[in-house]
Amino acid sequence: MWKIWLILAGIFLIIEIISVGFLVFWFSIGALIAMVASFFIPNTIAQTAIFVISSTILLFATKPLVKKILPGDVKTNSFSIIGKIAKVTIDIEPVEGKGQVKIGAEAWSAKSVDDTFIAKDTEVEILEIDGVKAIVKPLIKD
Repeated sequence: MWKIWLILAGIFLIIEIISVGFLVFWFSIGALIAMVASFFIPNTIAQTAIFVISSTILLFATKPLVKKILPGDVKTNSFSIIGKIAKVTIDIEPVEGKGQVKIGAEAWSAKSVDDTFIAKDTEVEILEIDGVKAIVKPLIKD
């Protein structure tokens, strides 16, 4: 029976590698614990109980630790640029609906927050994303 627990541990590890959460890993450890128990306890039901109990205990005991280590909300895609500083590369003209900013290596269509003209080479702050356009306001320089 120990071979089945070892195979299950491997399958759970592969699933953990493929998935983005940190959940299935504990089932893999539980399967390894059940594998060790199978050397001493021949009863399959007892081994399965050990697997379920150890996986559950590991899952709930380490959840607070994982929350401290891993970031909770990670901004991804377009929302990751909100709050960043950009430079206007094409004049932002509200009448014609033109305008572009550059954030790092990315170019974004842009419009001003209050529908005002913003000249090229002005530094702006990204306030929000509206569809495919960055809503910006000029930075006030001292």
